[in-house]
Amino acid sequence: MKSQNLIDAREQHVARGATNPKLTVASADGAVITDLDGKRYLDFVGGIGCQNLGHNPKAVVAAIHEQVDKFLHQMNMVATYDSYVDVCRKLNEVSPCAGQSKSFLTNSGAEAVENAVKIARSATGRPAVLVFDRAFHGRTLLTMTMTAKIVYKKTFGPFAPEVYRAPAPYPYRGISSDDAIRGLEFLFKAEVDPESIACAVLEPVQGEGGFLPMPLDYIPRLKELLDRYGILFVADEIQSGCGRTGSMWGIDHYGVQPDLITVGKTLGGGLPLGAVTGRAELMDAPHPGGLGGTFSGNPVSCAAGSVILDELRRPETMEMARQLGDRLRGGLEDLRRVDEVGDVRGLGPMLAVELVSDRASKAPATELASRVLAEAFDRGLLLLGSGIYSNVVRFLPPLTLTDDELGEGLEIFEQSMVAAGATRK
Repeated sequence: MKSQNLIDAREQHVARGATNPKLTVASADGAVITDLDGKRYLDFVGGIGCQNLGHNPKAVVAAIHEQVDKFLHQMNMVATYDSYVDVCRKLNEVSPCAGQSKSFLTNSGAEAVENAVKIARSATGRPAVLVFDRAFHGRTLLTMTMTAKIVYKKTFGPFAPEVYRAPAPYPYRGISSDDAIRGLEFLFKAEVDPESIACAVLEPVQGEGGFLPMPLDYIPRLKELLDRYGILFVADEIQSGCGRTGSMWGIDHYGVQPDLITVGKTLGGGLPLGAVTGRAELMDAPHPGGLGGTFSGNPVSCAAGSVILDELRRPETMEMARQLGDRLRGGLEDLRRVDEVGDVRGLGPMLAVELVSDRASKAPATELASRVLAEAFDRGLLLLGSGIYSNVVRFLPPLTLTDDELGEGLEIFEQSMVAAGATRK
């Protein structure tokens, strides 16, 4: 089989640290991927949030083709081109930050986080960075240090200095907003002087941490505490942004204006593109030449990103996202008839199911979750796990998902849970 031949070749030629997935890709369109042997898969992973508008949106593909015929690369520190400026302008126009915004483009989400920290340090003159339990911010040295799951850090130390971790709420497991705020206040007394902290970086909905939306009262309380000490607030919107929660940004749900946001994944429509957007006076703090990168804001990626932002700004797109969120949540709530479904949570169409061995103890059902993902794959549904214990199944279908595709996906998911050993009432 063609798929197996490619998998075998990858095993031979690609470093094992990159893993070797079973899925091969011959083509993709909308919510469907077709493998090299012609098998169809419903994609509820979307490149881990990179395809919020589905695979191969026609307008994005057309913009890419048009740009390819003009030029492929112009380093943005050497030459100015309109698509780079367009993406920055459009990001500034939809920025959730206070006042006038400016933007800087990067290759990826991890680079965006790195540059947000650089900007915050330059603007405040402070060295320290505050992060939170269950965070995921990337795989570079600094962002790996900021990340809170050992699989991404094992054997890779020593880590970057001046990174401090505070509790984050997890209501399902008994960690309230009050608990998290008390933990942060204790950190300020025991571990780090708050007046040495440049910024706090938080995902409004923690992605790899288990699709955990911050409680509605927590972020406003956190922002008030940060403001007290002059600490900048960075909203990491790499997975929760670009319409994923039924609003342009996850932070929109909290009535808080961050100082900076980091953007990535869907922004490039499938091509490498990230960004930092924020208050103009902060963004202008680094000296000329202090921010840059050979391929940052590549013209082809920017051509895609400009179209993506146009589409996301359409009221119809956000309404479609909200409707999908309502339908998906309703379908997942119905699956509480499966005994091992411990929690259904998320914002808009950024949703997850946490699987537990029993609802009383809430013991993580890690092995069951792994079997569920495998069963779903065999049945033609792509799903992805998350959470510290890898017992959470997250849902990242395209916002363009049809009702029939949603129904098919939910049916396969329930079948997969039962086939994996879950108990249906």
